[in-house]
Amino acid sequence: MKKNTLLNADLSHCIATLGHTDEITICDAGLPIPTPSKRIDLALIKGIPTFIDTVKATLSEMQIEGVILAEEFKTISPECHAELLRLIEIEEALREKPIAISYLPHEAFKTRTHQSKAIVRTGECTPYANVIFQSGVVF
Repeated sequence: MKKNTLLNADLSHCIATLGHTDEITICDAGLPIPTPSKRIDLALIKGIPTFIDTVKATLSEMQIEGVILAEEFKTISPECHAELLRLIEIEEALREKPIAISYLPHEAFKTRTHQSKAIVRTGECTPYANVIFQSGVVF
């Protein structure tokens, strides 16, 4: 369910049509995107837009109740992982409810992306900078 104004029409439409527990993936420039998935390609050049900026824009619109990450993200890219967790903590405080965070091995994470209504590709080149957001409700 949408919360605010987002300029990218494809991403805004995707978020507006999410139902409770539907999933979207925000990924780095290298994550394979399954053929049947809706691809929202925001990547311009290396690093633009960043994973974190894309997450911030998405969270400005999307109510989340769950997060799925690759286990490798914690150790391979700890700074980016920590920044993502900080943003999730802010979301928890705003909604005054916990947000479930779970981890999968990277190969299982890639398989899980097949369930996403859309996959949003960024220009991020930080390894494992990928997240699956599970939609919550605003009430």
